[in-house]
Amino acid sequence: MAERYFTVSGMSCGHCAASVTEEVAAVPGVTEVDVDVRAGLVIVRGETVDDAAVRTAIVEAGYEVAEVVRRAAA
Repeated sequence: MAERYFTVSGMSCGHCAASVTEEVAAVPGVTEVDVDVRAGLVIVRGETVDDAAVRTAIVEAGYEVAEVVRRAAA
């Protein structure tokens, strides 16, 4: 399973995390989403996840994606 770490700006609370989680979880191929508000990270796990679709989902939730920090296979 691959992991992608996105740096996201503008998140500040649990509601922010819930909004991002809901949008990103709906992206095809995503099996797990973890949001670390304090670190400004969204960690996405799945087999075939499209980075552009995840970015779009984060933007639709109302936040900006700075970059994909790391990709790793687990």
